[in-house]
Amino acid sequence: MAAAAPPVVPRMKLGSQGLEVSAQGLGCMGMSAAYGERKPEPDMVALIRHAVGAGVTLLDTSDIYGPHTNEILLGKAMQGGVREKVELATKFGITLNDGKWEVRGDPAHVRAACEGSLARLGVDCIDLYYQHRIDKSVPIEITMGEIKKLVTEGKIKYVGLSEASASTIRRAHAVHPITAVQLEWSLWSRDVEENIIPTCRELGIGIVAYSPLGRGFLSSGPKLLDTFPNDDFRKNLPRFQPKNMEKNAAIFERVSEMAARKGCTSSQLALAWVYHQGSDVCPIPGTTKIQNFNQNVRALSVKLTPEEMAELESYAAMDLVQGDRYDSTFLNTWKDSETPPLSSWKAT
Repeated sequence: MAAAAPPVVPRMKLGSQGLEVSAQGLGCMGMSAAYGERKPEPDMVALIRHAVGAGVTLLDTSDIYGPHTNEILLGKAMQGGVREKVELATKFGITLNDGKWEVRGDPAHVRAACEGSLARLGVDCIDLYYQHRIDKSVPIEITMGEIKKLVTEGKIKYVGLSEASASTIRRAHAVHPITAVQLEWSLWSRDVEENIIPTCRELGIGIVAYSPLGRGFLSSGPKLLDTFPNDDFRKNLPRFQPKNMEKNAAIFERVSEMAARKGCTSSQLALAWVYHQGSDVCPIPGTTKIQNFNQNVRALSVKLTPEEMAELESYAAMDLVQGDRYDSTFLNTWKDSETPPLSSWKAT
């Protein structure tokens, strides 16, 4: 018996500036970075084109993924008429110099990073350009001022922020409208619900949820630990430490039990929870396998009642999740970042 065809992926308005995207995006980082060795390029190009053919057209990358190799991969996948069918989102701001991570939001870096991404992607314009992390030494008004110039020059269509504080989002939006804020949001990462999500909704800013499957935990549970290669960055995250994972295992068990009752997988149930947060939310689950992609798209067909939403949330209440989402090093340092006031800026 042939497998059921995946549902038609609906379109949605992301933010209030005119951008329309698929209601589910594709996070491309894992194809080139962070989760072990780079995957075979022909396989990843085939996966990206399969996603586009299925109606998933918001493709998410960054200049730091690789670094640079993920953008080059997407550039190759865009050939042959694919570019006209997709919304390309990339990011700038995180740099790696002599093995040291840095965040830059100064005008010179903003412009150079944009030009580099355009060249690697092989495009004339980036559909959605995010500041990946916020430079805490540069007023956000200065960074946004240069981005605004790039929009005027036709090199960027829409502007986004990632991991910004509520006040930073407000200040940036006052300089140039922000179309989307990208943030980690899943059943077991819900800290953004207190301030960030309400701020985005007040300002008409779309929400792009990365790691909606808890970096694989909500798909595979504790057994995920046994599959990590030595260079998988999740090995250093607090939630994935064995002691914390022993306690977090109960969350996965309950989600899996409910998924069985609903006739879906745990990952589909977790994705459905994100979809049900509102029509302004677009999750971007990543994968390197076509079968996993097909499974993720079918989450669009899973319907949840308010009672089922509440039940799911009770399984993964914030006080039940053990371990922070980042360790105390680089990425945690630039989480929900603030910037100095504009009056403090002295151009060099």
